[in-house]
Amino acid sequence: MDPVIIVGAGPVGLALALALARQEVPCVLLDEGPGKDEPRPARTVVLREDTAALMERLTGVPLARAGARPAGWRSMRRKQVVHEIAYDDARPAPLHIAQHVLTGALRAALTGERLVRIALNSRLDSLEQEPSGVTAHTRGPEGTWWRGSYLVGCDGPRSTVRKLQDIRFPGRTAVERYAVAALRTELPWHDEVLLHRMPPWRASGPSAGEITARPLPEGVWRLDWLLPPGKELVTPELLLARVRETLAGWNHGAAPPYELLDTGVHTVHHRLARRWRADRVFLAGDAAHLLGALGTHGLDEGLRDVDNLAWKLALAWHHGPHEALLDSYQTERRAVVAARLRAADQALPLLRGGGGLRSYVPGAARGHDALLMDGHLGQGALGAPGTYADSPLAPGRLEGEVPVGTPPGTAVTDVRVTAEDGTFVRLRDRLGRGALLVVLIAPGTGVWERRHWVSAGIMPRLAAAVSALPHPAELLVAEDYPGAAAHTVLLVRPDGHLVTALGGVRPADLYAAAEAVVGGATKTDAESEAEARAGAGAATG
Repeated sequence: MDPVIIVGAGPVGLALALALARQEVPCVLLDEGPGKDEPRPARTVVLREDTAALMERLTGVPLARAGARPAGWRSMRRKQVVHEIAYDDARPAPLHIAQHVLTGALRAALTGERLVRIALNSRLDSLEQEPSGVTAHTRGPEGTWWRGSYLVGCDGPRSTVRKLQDIRFPGRTAVERYAVAALRTELPWHDEVLLHRMPPWRASGPSAGEITARPLPEGVWRLDWLLPPGKELVTPELLLARVRETLAGWNHGAAPPYELLDTGVHTVHHRLARRWRADRVFLAGDAAHLLGALGTHGLDEGLRDVDNLAWKLALAWHHGPHEALLDSYQTERRAVVAARLRAADQALPLLRGGGGLRSYVPGAARGHDALLMDGHLGQGALGAPGTYADSPLAPGRLEGEVPVGTPPGTAVTDVRVTAEDGTFVRLRDRLGRGALLVVLIAPGTGVWERRHWVSAGIMPRLAAAVSALPHPAELLVAEDYPGAAAHTVLLVRPDGHLVTALGGVRPADLYAAAEAVVGGATKTDAESEAEARAGAGAATG
């Protein structure tokens, strides 16, 4: 079968190529550049716990060493500290890393990857679809035609793929603008993110602004200044003035020495593609959506696109088209991003309205701070990772379903599990391999060698039921899981979202849930029927 063509070699395209290769799907990655990324210290990304874990799984690199995980987060208004939060195991710190460092790690992981061919200096200029595949043409020094089974446009806001498929990209332009600087200096606090609203050295009113300071390794900080509405030209002189003014304000009038490393202007647009799938062509990342106002981070959502799409494309590539499964990518991901954009668009007039009567309503300022906290801390409608509770892949009501601490459609909690070879691993480490995960909650198993309990109790019945599922699944055992009683069985998607939790071994329910989540059986009817009978017989024997 022809490889998957990926257009665009930014973080999303690189991550998708790696995610597909991990599931034995060959890819052609069309990179319109020379394959190197210019170091830009001021161009950084913030990754939440789940997307940072995804990047570490794909690259095999502990990215925390190349980035920074802050110890805490604080919010100030004028001279007053409004909120302070310390990161810990219950509230893991996000990862702040330079984008060129992240893409460098992804490119390094692709070096020598036998299933990925990278075509440098190759810019897409046309594509044609047929029932059996996609043909794409690139121009450049080695312009040629490429044949693929599917094509994914990861080619950014000005996506050529999106334009060639005549997909509309409506939304709002320049909802926020920031002046950005990366500098090496010492600040009065250490290893914490600061969100400073209405600093006292700025005039009051809509231009009072907002400053965010985020730490990076080796004493480097990224500073973002919210710019007033309009098209004010950000000159080098203006940026230097902002740097000196801000450092002096934070240091009681005496600016510390600093080394300016990089500057830029970051403009936030809000746009959402009408369609994310056109037959065998898909959109992901900035080609499908633009967001980022009020502390949210667009790359986070782009990487979640990758996690959602990769296992579905891999299943279709290996087992033939599963239209319901492929359609679910757009249904699930577009709904999540649309909800986040709606929340931001509703909050923007309140937070950036420039005063008026709303400013004098008691508690208004505290409410505004809470809204900004949601975006920056990855919680609430603005910031929390999306769920797929209304997914078309949901199995519906199952007789044996029981509640646990994770609602169906939500990302599972990362607990320690015992793998089939008897080793202890993290649940999150088993994701992204294309297989479903079946997790039995069995208190006490962690203190015994696997050989002592693998053939005892309900394990043989559960193993038989798992082997009969319509899609490959890995059986894992955990001592506990939030809100789960002993002998609860969790079914988890390859991207880490909970399908269902069952009270005990229920082969029929487990089979129905597995079949629903992959959009229909992937084995032949004869294989599925025979294995289902065998599994049911073993479960009742």
